[in-house]
Amino acid sequence: MRALIVEDETGIANFLRDGLKEESFAVDVSTDGNSGLEMAFTNEYDIILLDWMIPGLSGIEVCRQIRKQDSSIPIIFLTAKDTIQDTVFGLEAGANDYIKKPFAFEELLARIRVQLRINDDGNTALKLGDILLTPETHGVTVNEKEVNLTQKEFSLLEFLIRNKNKVCTRTRIIEHVWDIHFEADTSVIDVYINFLRKKLELNSERNYIQTVRGVGYIAKDGE
Repeated sequence: MRALIVEDETGIANFLRDGLKEESFAVDVSTDGNSGLEMAFTNEYDIILLDWMIPGLSGIEVCRQIRKQDSSIPIIFLTAKDTIQDTVFGLEAGANDYIKKPFAFEELLARIRVQLRINDDGNTALKLGDILLTPETHGVTVNEKEVNLTQKEFSLLEFLIRNKNKVCTRTRIIEHVWDIHFEADTSVIDVYINFLRKKLELNSERNYIQTVRGVGYIAKDGE
C-alpha cells in the first residue's frame, strides 16, 4: 500500500513515515500544500494523510482540489483544530476522516485500516482463492494453515489481492511495494513472486498469481 503524508512539522512527518513503513506501507512525504497537491496528481496513492495548516495551499484547498480529480481516494485530516465546526468544515471539504493532534499512532493506523476496508467493500480479511490475508495481524493462511511470509512478501501479496482481477504493471508494483519512483531493475519482483508461489504452494491448479508477459502480474481466484 502507498501513502502520501502532507505535513510541515518534520518530527510528526518522520514519525508517521517510520510507523507506516513498519506496517509495510510505501510512503511519500510533502511539507507544503503545493508540492503535496502535485504529488497527489502525479502519483497513485491508496491513502492521503493531510495536515490542515501547511505552507502554500491550505490542507482544505488541497483536499478540495484532489476531490475534483479523484472522488475515491481516502483522505484523513491531521490537525490541531478541535471544534465541531472545524470537523464539519473538513469533512465537507471532502475528507473521509479527521483526527486531532496529538494522537496515538495506533489510533491513526486503525482509522487508516477502516478507510482501506471501506475502499475494499467492507471486508476486513482479503481472499484469493483459498488464501486468506488479514492486514491487521499480518497473518496469511492457506486452507486455514498458517504461512509465514516476510514483510515484503506480505506487502506484495496484499497489493496483488487488493487489485484482484486487475493487471498490476511492474511500475505500479515497484512504486507501491518497494517505494521506488524511478526507472529501475524490476527483476526483484519476479524473485518475490517466485517466493510467494513456492510458500503458497501455487501450481497449475491453483494458479492464483498469473504472469502477464511484458506487463506484470494479475491475481485471480481461479477458473
